[in-house]
Amino acid sequence: MADFGEIYSEYFSDVYKYVLSLYMDEAVAEEITQETFFKAMQHIDKFNGSCKLYVWLCQIAKNTYFTLYKKKKRIVSDLDTGIPDISFNLETDYLDKDTSKQLHIELHNLTEPYKEVFTLRVFGELPFSQIGELFGKTDSWARLIFYRAKKQLQEVIK
Repeated sequence: MADFGEIYSEYFSDVYKYVLSLYMDEAVAEEITQETFFKAMQHIDKFNGSCKLYVWLCQIAKNTYFTLYKKKKRIVSDLDTGIPDISFNLETDYLDKDTSKQLHIELHNLTEPYKEVFTLRVFGELPFSQIGELFGKTDSWARLIFYRAKKQLQEVIK
């Protein structure tokens, strides 16, 4: 196993981008990423090599994110809190603020894995190959899930 400093240097940016795709707040994403590497350092002896190190780190990051999300959800019951109010390009149409907000709300209502795959692709800008790898699936699977998530969102937004 490589020196942990090397692991940190090599993977920090990618793990941070992954976390940022889950939670669109740079400060919180950095905090979750730091916590991820702290946990990874504590449990590096449990990494058995059955998956790529990047995938293992992203699983820790995802679990850390969900722990934070559950705590926040208990504290704040308002659905709009924590949903970034941004406009982005879905296919070729630019969405106004209200449509963007509605899209984010509907995105949070999607079931897994649709919600996570869509978020990783659109906000995290991850290639389908990496998304598939995170789920232990193929890039074709990731493309299909993304397509289905996009169709669900388009139907609800119309």
